[in-house]
This record gives sequence, structure tokens and C-alpha cells, in this order.
Amino acid sequence: MGAGVSAAEAIRVVVADDQRVVREGLATILGLLPGIEVVGEAGDGEEAVALAGELAPEVVLMDLRMPRCDGVEATRRLHDAAPSVKVIVLTTYSDDRSLVSALQAGARGFLTKDAGAEQVRQAIEAVARGDAAIDPAVQHHLVEAVAAGPPPLQDPELPDGLTSREAEILSLVAAGLTNTEIAARLVISEATVKSHVNHVFTKTGVHDRAQAVAYAYRHGLASVE
Repeated sequence: MGAGVSAAEAIRVVVADDQRVVREGLATILGLLPGIEVVGEAGDGEEAVALAGELAPEVVLMDLRMPRCDGVEATRRLHDAAPSVKVIVLTTYSDDRSLVSALQAGARGFLTKDAGAEQVRQAIEAVARGDAAIDPAVQHHLVEAVAAGPPPLQDPELPDGLTSREAEILSLVAAGLTNTEIAARLVISEATVKSHVNHVFTKTGVHDRAQAVAYAYRHGLASVE
């Protein structure tokens, strides 16, 4: 840990990856960063879930491809059993099909395995304080993965009292557009977009854009052009 940062202040992290060299390398790098304490290492999803229950970390760095229990299933179990533990998925581009599943399972962050130490630190700090952290490169691949997913919901009745405009904006959020880009696409003001997004959050009970994206996929409201 960096100087001046006490163990009580540090963010407790578990690293889960079945490749020992990757796992130990991440743990070593994270251990050198200020404000972060690596409290455990797991070689598969089963061990990650068990360690999280035993050590009560704030964040788990979770590889997607692991034996016995993969990262998606481990994330789902953690989300159900210990929702206070935030999961950051570590992915390669070959994991595209698993990205949506991980998001739906409750992952709050997505990083590529070649992310730098500073990027990992920022992601850990973001999810620890309740925000989402999605690497732009991963977001691009997430959108591509959704393109091969199930078609939009055919039932004209929208869930949770969403209006057609709110559902339209939610689908654009799920496609990775910012409020500014949505405003330009729909030829409305950015303030109007923000108001619609806030209404979507309130009606659906989500707290950030990552959860909104997961909600859109669950309800068939995501579309990719």
C-alpha cells in the first residue's frame, strides 16, 4: 500500500483468475497501488465466491473463463448472496458472448486484460463507491455482442410504465450512446434527454447506466443499428 493509506481506508480486493501467472501478477501490481489491499486470490469461480464470503472484500476482479464455475456464474452467485461485493470482469475480446451475461449477472465493471495499472485502480475505486466502470473498448464489444442477441420485445406493452420515448432513449443508452449523442440523434435538447433518463432510472429502479443496459437486455428493449 502507498504511504499514508491505512488498512482500514484501503479497498479490499480479491483477484480471481485460473492462470496463476496472471493472478499473481495482478495481485502484485495492485498491492503496490495506494488505497488498495489484495486480501485473497482465487483460481476459479467456486473459490472466488467462497473467499468473498470469508474475507468480505469490497471488489472482486473476476476472469470470465475459469474451470468449475466460470466468471458469469460466480458473479451471479455473488450478486445474490453478497450484493455489497462489486465485481469487475476481466475480459478478452474472445469473450464477447459472455459480456452481456456478465452484465445481467450483476457485474459493475468491465476491463480488458491489457488494462494498465492506473486504469484498474480507477475502475476499482469507481465500483467501490457505487459507480460503474466500463472500458470504452469493452463497451464497443458489448454492443457488438448484443447485435447477435435475441430480438427486441414484440409485446407493445412496455414494462414498468415506460413511455415509448423513454423506451427509445433506453435502447440508445444500451447501444452505448451518451446523452449528447442521443440528443443529436433524436433532435432534442440534452436536458430533455437527461430528464428522460432520470425517469427511466426511477421507473425501473436502476441506479446507473450499467444497470440500465442490463435492464434493457432483460426486457428486450435493446437494439443495435
